[in-house]
Amino acid sequence: MMTSLTILAFALVAFIGIATPGPTVLLALTNGSRYGLRTASVGMVGAVLSDFVLIGAVALGLGALLTASEFWFSVVKWIGVGYLTFLGIMLLRSRGTLEVTNSHREAGGGPSSRSVLLKSFFVAITNPKGYLFFSAFLPQFVVLDQPQFPQYLALALTFAMIDAIVMFGYALLGSRAVKLLKQSGALWLDRICGGALLALAGSLAFYRRAS
Repeated sequence: MMTSLTILAFALVAFIGIATPGPTVLLALTNGSRYGLRTASVGMVGAVLSDFVLIGAVALGLGALLTASEFWFSVVKWIGVGYLTFLGIMLLRSRGTLEVTNSHREAGGGPSSRSVLLKSFFVAITNPKGYLFFSAFLPQFVVLDQPQFPQYLALALTFAMIDAIVMFGYALLGSRAVKLLKQSGALWLDRICGGALLALAGSLAFYRRAS
């Protein structure tokens, strides 16, 4: 039976992993700075949904498949590399967070909720590191001689809750930072986040599955 101490240990390790800047938290930061907390929250929903997909896929054996198959690992990896590169280039080519935010405000609109949600969701599920991470990480907290579905569900709920809290913190930071920055500073915020996404795409491109 999974104990509260096991959940607490899992939550601690999960928090450290999530808080380390990655694609989804960088998207939360940029969404918060460009569109505000309300729109950024939609992206958080997409990322949280991806948590359940990733953990469910690992529970069903997809993580093991990616570990064993060089072909499928490469397919997922290069889709992720391409998408992160696209997002990074879009941020590098942006006119600056303040100008984008103001233009959306004047137009009374912005990106659709669906596009923001799908962007965060797609970034997460096309990152093979997530599958391999959960494949190596989750079994350490699962009691194998006990029913596994409720255990994986408890771990997924815990991870999703922490993920949402951390992303909210990044989105809040982005929304507050843009109010303090001038146009040039906001432009550099987009440039930094875009460069970070490209760096993550580069690291993913050179990432190799364990043999």
